[in-house]
Amino acid sequence: MPEVSTARTGSRRAGGWTPWLYLAPALIVLGGLLVYPLYQLGLISFLEYTQAQVSGGEPTSFQGLANYAALFGDGQFWQVLLATVLFAAACVLGTLAVGCALALLLTRIRALPRLALMLAGLGAWATPAVTGSTVWMFLFDPDLGPVNKVLVRLGLTGFQDYSWTYGRYSAFALVLLEVVWCSFPFVMVTVYAGIRAVPGEVLEAAELDGASQWRVWRSVLAPMLRPILVVVTIQSVIWDFKVFTQIYVMTGGGGIAGQNLVLNVYAYQKAFASSQYSLGSAIGVVMLLILLAVTLGYLRLLRRQGEEL
Repeated sequence: MPEVSTARTGSRRAGGWTPWLYLAPALIVLGGLLVYPLYQLGLISFLEYTQAQVSGGEPTSFQGLANYAALFGDGQFWQVLLATVLFAAACVLGTLAVGCALALLLTRIRALPRLALMLAGLGAWATPAVTGSTVWMFLFDPDLGPVNKVLVRLGLTGFQDYSWTYGRYSAFALVLLEVVWCSFPFVMVTVYAGIRAVPGEVLEAAELDGASQWRVWRSVLAPMLRPILVVVTIQSVIWDFKVFTQIYVMTGGGGIAGQNLVLNVYAYQKAFASSQYSLGSAIGVVMLLILLAVTLGYLRLLRRQGEEL
């Protein structure tokens, strides 16, 4: 018997390495694509790295936390950080609201309209960010854009030759609409797949009890779809917090006098426009830490709620 137990223990230990052997190729690729760039990002943020060092004219020198001190001492950084947080939160809420509403709509319409809506959504999701941003700029163009023409015909004469990208809030609103437009299909398809997996008897029982659509979603579907909602929420937070292309293209690099800057565009301007690569890397590290903190905090909150239930 001891020999048998020893053999079993040895086989279990050997079998414990089997999953890691299958995962090894993917881990190696991810290590090369993620770990090394992150290491370089963190390293440059502690060095003096400007155009002089890039050209090889002057040696790099270790600055410690001096780059972070300069960054945190810059009032513009805190303004951009606040604008980024508010803008990302609005994008996430808008994406989740539109995506979940359309997912519910997909369960209520016939096959042909459902197919048309799915294809339209996937088309928006598959459109490159530069192309989508350019199309939205044309739609809201002050002179040729059809949106202003329609609004003027409806009697809103204030939109005659109105520039949506001139004002700070109107520019942010325009970019927000474009971000939601290209992001909601992921939420819609994912949540729709989750709803289809919910047993029909549960939904029928809720309807027989007289529950409204909002009550069915809040009390029945949302708790059952919590794992899916966690995934789409975290994905949306990551995507929307580091928006770059839409802001850069639609506001001409951050708007008039930098009024529409977000952290990604701000880091780009510091690193490439001003050749302050160290400050740009420091901004990237700060963004990474913020996203990690938000993701871990959100997962911990959901875990606590799950234990209470």
